[in-house]
Amino acid sequence: VQLQASGGGLVQAGGSLRLTCAASGRTFSSYYMGWFRQAPGKEREFVARIRWSGGSTDYADSVKGRFTTSRDNAKNTGYLQMNSLKPEDTAVYYCAGLRTITLSADYWGQGTLVTVSS
Repeated sequence: VQLQASGGGLVQAGGSLRLTCAASGRTFSSYYMGWFRQAPGKEREFVARIRWSGGSTDYADSVKGRFTTSRDNAKNTGYLQMNSLKPEDTAVYYCAGLRTITLSADYWGQGTLVTVSS
C-alpha cells in the first residue's frame, strides 16, 4: 500500500484546512486510517483515526470538536478536516494504515506540513 498525503499549507489561526490521504495498491478495508503529527522538537503524536469498514472514529483530546476525519471508500481516500486551527497545531501531518486490533502502523504517508500563524 502507498499513501499519499496532501493539503497542508499556511493558514492563520482560526482558519481551516483539509488534508487528503490517497491510498493505492490494495483495499484499505481491513485497516484504520490514522492521522498523526510531529511538531518541531517533539515526538510524533496521534491525532485521529477512522475504521475503514464501518467508519468509527477516535480523536486526541487536543483536537476533539475541531478536527473531523472521514473517508471515501470509492476513492480509497481519507480526509482530515481541521477547523479553528491554533498555532500549536503547527506540525508535519502524516497519514498511516493501522491494523485494526493492534493499531500498529503498517504503512505511512510522506507527511504534509501545516503551519498556523498567530
